[in-house]
Amino acid sequence: MKSYEIIGLMSGTSMDGLDIAHVRFEVNKNGEWNFLVINSETTEYQTEFIEQLSNSTKLTVPDFLKLDKKIGSTFGEMTLNFIDKYNINKSDIDAISSHGQTTFHQPENGFTSQIGCGSTISFITGIPVINDFRTKDVIAGGQGAPLVPIGDLLLFKNQAKSFLNLGGIANISFLQNNEMIAFDICPANLPLNKLVNNLGFDYDKNGDISRKGNVNQELLSKLNNLDYYKQNHPKSLGTEWLEAIFNPLINFKTDIENTLRTIIEHEALQIASILNQNKLESVLISGGGTKNSFLIERLKYYFKGEIIIPENKIIEFKEAIIFAFLGALYLEKQTNTISSVTGAFRNVVGGVYHIPN
Repeated sequence: MKSYEIIGLMSGTSMDGLDIAHVRFEVNKNGEWNFLVINSETTEYQTEFIEQLSNSTKLTVPDFLKLDKKIGSTFGEMTLNFIDKYNINKSDIDAISSHGQTTFHQPENGFTSQIGCGSTISFITGIPVINDFRTKDVIAGGQGAPLVPIGDLLLFKNQAKSFLNLGGIANISFLQNNEMIAFDICPANLPLNKLVNNLGFDYDKNGDISRKGNVNQELLSKLNNLDYYKQNHPKSLGTEWLEAIFNPLINFKTDIENTLRTIIEHEALQIASILNQNKLESVLISGGGTKNSFLIERLKYYFKGEIIIPENKIIEFKEAIIFAFLGALYLEKQTNTISSVTGAFRNVVGGVYHIPN
């Protein structure tokens, strides 16, 4: 049985911190994988760093390149602190597998960008780094997203019939006619957090503020009728879509309780619609939105199947675990994208390998 120890780094669209997971993967002679999470934690970003990430798409090319190196340096230092804190022997680590921070995601134009320089992370930590997992899939005609379904298929498939991640954006994966299907459903935490930021909160804990509001039926109708929801998969969402299409429908300054309540209803409706249409009997939910108990309540109202809430380690670190897994697959020279999910004309082994010397 072959094994790998990988440190997975995940920085999502919510931009609240870096999820770090130290994971051991084992693959047997039949190609079956299992994993053990050895250490995991989230390192929160400083406010100034969050602002830099948020403004990354507005920078000049030189400033954008400087930020790429700065993010790499920051991720490298955070990873070193993690290694020191948990007394990890660096020689035991086969690679650091980094998602990076998505800035420009425009597969229709042939590119996607996740900044956070892999060479810088590798040089600082002294450990090989694998990053830039999406680009090759885009070159092959795919969306470059989602990539997590390969982990759902190979690591979690016995736990549920479908897998929902509630991060900045809600995405789902499931098997249909022995083929893996996955796509972004709708926004999740991003518009909710943006609204409560105006009230001085980082997020709506347990959905308590949303729960106080009333549904604005006119706004709900506008949101539910967005063209994206009529498109067939494969499809994916990025912050560009939110800024251009979703957010202009919303007043982020006034009537915040009712607007939050309406967006919660919108998200629950869209997610349940996908689950019900595809006759999925159960769904395992992960990501920060899992802790929004009001959103889960509304989802349970519309979806009559089984909702599975896993242990906290999986809720918080599933994406970091799976990006670590993408690194293990890369080292095994195994496919780590699924063309039926991304729309590429073939599966590819995505990633770029950086050595520290």
